[in-house]
Amino acid sequence: MLITSSQLSSFSPGRPTTLCETMGKAEIWLIRTYWDFEFPRPYLPNFESVGGLHCKPAKPLPKVLWRYKGKKPATLGANTRLYDWIPQNDLLGHPKAKGFITHGGTNGIYEAIYHGVPMVGVPMFADQPDNIAHMKAKGAAVEVNINTMTSADLLNALRTVINEPSYKENAMRLSRIHHDQPVKPLDRAVFWIEFVMRHKGAKHLRPAAHDLTWFQYHSLDVIGFLLACVATAVFLVTKCCLFSCVKFVKTGKKKKRE
Repeated sequence: MLITSSQLSSFSPGRPTTLCETMGKAEIWLIRTYWDFEFPRPYLPNFESVGGLHCKPAKPLPKVLWRYKGKKPATLGANTRLYDWIPQNDLLGHPKAKGFITHGGTNGIYEAIYHGVPMVGVPMFADQPDNIAHMKAKGAAVEVNINTMTSADLLNALRTVINEPSYKENAMRLSRIHHDQPVKPLDRAVFWIEFVMRHKGAKHLRPAAHDLTWFQYHSLDVIGFLLACVATAVFLVTKCCLFSCVKFVKTGKKKKRE
């Protein structure tokens, strides 16, 4: 979400600002996903997908990598390096990477998509279950329930994504879609940030819904007008019917007297 300095100055000092007000002031929304991940749905003009903007080609790994925290073993081989943090992007980009056990964070999923690696999802909270559900629906992941899983469940899931060719094929298909873009996601994000700066905002892209009151946004004024029209029509029809009935009764009585 991007907010220009002119918009920031429009907030009244000393008055609490709600989250909805802050979000409504955004000129451009940079969405962390792309159509390789998302299902088709309509987007507003000030929404731009930049999923995978942090991904990049993998660097070579000439040595064995081992995440180990503790005293360095005396028998450690010359081709083994110890790290407190392992470069995940480079590992996923290695040609021998066959599967990726992930909690389902957006960054990790996009690194796997970028390099075409099938996933075993172990989601925990927030957007992670939904992210893994997307990958399952696209045939690039197997999900394991963190609350009930056993070591056998995890092993079977990993064997499935490694040995079943469809998972690798689907992951590679998503990777091809991700790479087949006219502009790289990072360049697209930079362009739109600079676009807002150049034009001092992007009000021509913002939907008018942000300027509506709550009853206008929910069309309550339109609904009220239509209900009033219906009520008026029902009232007039009822009055006409009653008038006709009364006139008919009076005419009948008059004829009887004659």
